Amino acid sequence: MSVSPETRRLAERLGALCRERGASVATAESCTGGGVANAITEIAGSSDYFETGYVTYSNAAKTRLLGVSEALLERVGAVSHEVVEAMVAGACAESGADLAVAISGVAGPGGGSAEKPVGTVWLAWGAPGRVRTERHHFAGERDAVRDQAVNAALEGLIAELENG
Repeated sequence: MSVSPETRRLAERLGALCRERGASVATAESCTGGGVANAITEIAGSSDYFETGYVTYSNAAKTRLLGVSEALLERVGAVSHEVVEAMVAGACAESGADLAVAISGVAGPGGGSAEKPVGTVWLAWGAPGRVRTERHHFAGERDAVRDQAVNAALEGLIAELENG
């Protein structure tokens, strides 16, 4: 499944940084449905640094595969900084990766609310004890929201490796 030239450039940069630093990465994705893992694995040799990708579209999958607490999901909802932080921790713990990215959002066209309109996406990067989160409001239809989220995820992984 091919990716855009911009996404490919980001994935190539991520790969180069992972090799330079001897780092491994994992992904924990909801609204992007594996798009970040797809972008990373488009690059030949990504098996050197890519551990695994979790597509945890349902809350039950977030709990079962990543250890996200049901109580947390009920209290704050899947599209929240608390949940993406827990997804990062779970992805690192389960995979053994040095670094993970997590994404949860409302890609649309339905599912939005006044509090979390379509285009709202939470991302987190890091490892247990060291997680950075960002909330984005991406414009456009479903595909555009998902594409922007994938690129933001890759940009964040690159920033994590460059800064720390």
